[in-house]
Amino acid sequence: MSGILTAVTGRRQTTCRTASWWLSPDLGSVRAARRLTRGKLADWGLDDQVETAELLVSELVGNALEHAYGPVRLSLSTEDGLLRCEVEDGNPDLPHMRVVDADAESGRGLFLVDTLSCCWGAERTARGKAIWFELPAFARAEIDSPIGALTPVAA
Repeated sequence: MSGILTAVTGRRQTTCRTASWWLSPDLGSVRAARRLTRGKLADWGLDDQVETAELLVSELVGNALEHAYGPVRLSLSTEDGLLRCEVEDGNPDLPHMRVVDADAESGRGLFLVDTLSCCWGAERTARGKAIWFELPAFARAEIDSPIGALTPVAA
């Protein structure tokens, strides 16, 4: 499922884009999440955010597969210069950042999310919980265009 909504407010164009996918509860879904994220951000012209978004999405999907049960939902959206990535799973337990030893082989996923994103959070949902993060998101056309110019929007 994906959609797009464009509104012109004064001299500024606001574009809301959304995409969402259900992923199966197996390890191949981490690779699928990275591929879907890369493809959708490229479609939206957000090439500068692909590497960070891919890394953080794979961390959240991997955590969901390890600590939850059932399918995982990956949702991406952009609005007002922010890219929001959200992973929903069937476990209502909210995550917390752990303090890990230098020798630990795991436990740094939320530290990466906290370090590389503008902000992040988690909230309970009707089917479990959703963990999200946000990154700055300006398409190349938005950066290169003068304020007030309308840029074509691709779905």
